[in-house]
Amino acid sequence: MAETMADPLTVRSGANATEGLVVDVLMITFNAPGYVKLSLPRLLDSCDEQTRIWLWHNGTHEETLEVTKGFASDPRVHRFHHSIENVRLTDPTNWMWAESNGAFLSKVDDDCLLPVDWIKRLRHAHEGNDEFGAIGASRLREEDIIPEAFEKKLQNFGPGLDLFRNHWVQGSGYLLKRKWVDKHGLLKPDQSWTNYCLELALDGAINGFLYPLIFEDHMDDPRSEHTLLHTDDDFRWRMPLSAKRSKVQTLDDWGRRMRRSAREVQEASLDLRSWVGWRRRLHNLRSRIDQLRRA
Repeated sequence: MAETMADPLTVRSGANATEGLVVDVLMITFNAPGYVKLSLPRLLDSCDEQTRIWLWHNGTHEETLEVTKGFASDPRVHRFHHSIENVRLTDPTNWMWAESNGAFLSKVDDDCLLPVDWIKRLRHAHEGNDEFGAIGASRLREEDIIPEAFEKKLQNFGPGLDLFRNHWVQGSGYLLKRKWVDKHGLLKPDQSWTNYCLELALDGAINGFLYPLIFEDHMDDPRSEHTLLHTDDDFRWRMPLSAKRSKVQTLDDWGRRMRRSAREVQEASLDLRSWVGWRRRLHNLRSRIDQLRRA
């Protein structure tokens, strides 16, 4: 049965009393039954006794809803919510953040596949450093690695604990300590996950990708063996949100954007001054010009 969503601007009074090392993981499903049939069972297989899955389904696409609801009674699924409206990121994220009390918070996109040990590895890394904020898996493929850029951002935080540092991580396949949400609150209207990570970094949180990298297979990357994007018609039918925002028109352009994003995360500055005020505005302008040149 669909639930009524809590007030998105408040955190429930019991949420601050974190429960052990429990990990609460959100998956939002929408109009992609072929992907959900792969991603949701894989996510459930990665659960241990300290993991709870929160399912939020957007829209009225019957086949996707049927697939998602088929798993709603699984004991590893903690809560299920159906929103007829496609409300995307903010409301579903705030629903789980406000209602949960796990020590760690996460989200896995319905078009992503992670190895079954990803939660265990990220939770273990968090236990080794109290200042870690959002640390996660990575979508970088072997051919994406730029050694001279990548190696400059590798940092060690103790025996066997290395991060490829970056002030934000992708919005899927991460673990975020509850204490940072307790301090900074829920996502604000129109606040992106990237901007939330930057807000935490400016407050001293250490963000980045666990190394050796945990690979997250983003099935909307045309290079994925599981992709449903084979033609421009496929791409127009299932256009990713970031492609819509950046006005990408063709599958080839989308593939170039994937490779460009991989380069940008490796070259992104670790100097926090680069991400505030006029320096950030200049960075955004330069990025936009670079995108237009390479389009």
